[in-house]
Amino acid sequence: MATLNGVYILVEDESPSFEVDITDQPVEKDVNLSDHVQRKARTLSLSGVIVGDSAAKTKEMIIKLQDKGEIVKYSGRTTFTGLLSGFSSNHTNEIANGLSFSLTMKEVRIATSSFVKSLPIPIKAQVAKIVNSGVKQTKDKGKGKGKGKGKGKDKGKGKGKGKDKTIQKVKFKKGSPWAM
Repeated sequence: MATLNGVYILVEDESPSFEVDITDQPVEKDVNLSDHVQRKARTLSLSGVIVGDSAAKTKEMIIKLQDKGEIVKYSGRTTFTGLLSGFSSNHTNEIANGLSFSLTMKEVRIATSSFVKSLPIPIKAQVAKIVNSGVKQTKDKGKGKGKGKGKGKDKGKGKGKGKDKTIQKVKFKKGSPWAM
């Protein structure tokens, strides 16, 4: 007997699958060149029967695990951890107190966040506080915007337009990591 998340099921057939993706590059003559191999996710197909007074509960548990997308651990002839990607049941008169089923599982990798609340001391020592917050130029409003206001040589070259512009220092809110 095998177990699926600790629940006993009778498995008649296990079919693990180990596939890879091979890229091919076409050439003028002869066979294409294969230059790269990448492993695909492993899969496991199971078929068997679920019998007994708790057969309906076991079926509902499997469907609930699949719907929620929970990681399932299977232990039988082979051990496998992954998601349930397919489940089908067959209710015939041959099995009085249960059902036959087929199930497929797929290997998954779960990504984890690299965010940390505080940096470790060696890394924290390398981070320098910002000393200068920089400057910000403001746009002129109203002055120098009309056509034909420039005189002589300065026309179209941009000279004389910037006389009224001021440079302001950027101010940050108190408590901001960039505030001084």
